[in-house]
Amino acid sequence: MIPFQEAKSIIAQNLFNMRKETVTLNESVGRVLRQNIVSSFPSPRFNNSAMDGFAVRSKDLKDASKMNPIKLKIVGVSSAGLPSNISIGKGECAQCMTGAEIPKGADAIVMVEDTSGFLDNDFVNIMTSVSFGKHIRKKGEEIKEGDVLIKEGIRITANEIGTCATFGYGELDVSKRPKVSIFGTGNELVEPGMKLGKGQIYNSNLYVFSELVEKAGAEIKMREVIKDDKESLKSFLSQALEESDVIISSGGVSMGRYDYVRDVLIELGVKEHFWKVAQKPGKPLFFGTKENKLIFGLPGNPVSSYIGFMKWVWPVLKDIMGENIEKPLYGKLDELFPREKTKHRFLFGQAEYKNGILVCRPTIRLGSHMLTSALGANCILSAKPGDGFLKPGESIRINLLPWKCIQ
Repeated sequence: MIPFQEAKSIIAQNLFNMRKETVTLNESVGRVLRQNIVSSFPSPRFNNSAMDGFAVRSKDLKDASKMNPIKLKIVGVSSAGLPSNISIGKGECAQCMTGAEIPKGADAIVMVEDTSGFLDNDFVNIMTSVSFGKHIRKKGEEIKEGDVLIKEGIRITANEIGTCATFGYGELDVSKRPKVSIFGTGNELVEPGMKLGKGQIYNSNLYVFSELVEKAGAEIKMREVIKDDKESLKSFLSQALEESDVIISSGGVSMGRYDYVRDVLIELGVKEHFWKVAQKPGKPLFFGTKENKLIFGLPGNPVSSYIGFMKWVWPVLKDIMGENIEKPLYGKLDELFPREKTKHRFLFGQAEYKNGILVCRPTIRLGSHMLTSALGANCILSAKPGDGFLKPGESIRINLLPWKCIQ
């Protein structure tokens, strides 16, 4: 059994980077960006109107009001999407639509609501003064040409899609999705929806794994429940090692009579880096490699399996795709947290803000078989080895479940 941090270090030394591929903008949602998005032009590209109105010289309207309207001659119309060659001089203006280029000589926009409308189609009465630059979007006020808009390593969402489209990116370089094979072992496992026999339990872990793999941005290549049969296991793992980047097992890595996973992996040429980690839950944890294949053997108990995935597999999937790693988050306990003298301790928990302070509490269900402890949880709490309990008010590390939020 090795310490938690030593196991983390061993894994880090054996990671690789997924290759990148080019996809269309529509295909990029949820993928990890592998290029910097740089503005090829300023935004706005030119001075344009923020309102429907009239482009004017502000100094011509210094004394304008409802009681003292000032009459200006309309010398043209500037429309969005059309080039403008209009120039205005003293006592002149131009009708200007939202998004339209500001005519030469103009330095402000008067809204239509502040005018009397057209007078014989050639003149308009302006009934308000206006400050220099009013209702004008300045060239480059949002983005300068050459600015880095989005840095490599960001997972693409609607936010990034909008910006990429705005600046004309029709294709993006992204990481290839890791191919992941998942499997569970045990004669006792039955699929949900079927009738349970004596001594049987429903297969829940592979459903959890499938959801987590998809949320991580990876692709499930193979998924199977394998009976406690060495040859069946060998056949599945032989194919998985050929076709997958990451293999994850649920069960079969402990010391039971039918726990064949570790033996079969080693028989197939997988190099074992460690087998047990000083943590609770989930001490039986296998990590091995074969060429550029990463193999994780997680325990079969559902809480151990779920937390094991989030603490070990989830960060690896993000890392090999080049996704930026989030900074650690810490909160203050408002209830006791049970530590282990020689092991890292993990529990599902709830975190929330109270009076501007991030506080958290662990689940009341502590058994590694009690998957309902995840209900209502938005995080995993973790504590280093130590005697006794961490007390209310003490700091503890929080891993927010990525699809959850802190209220």
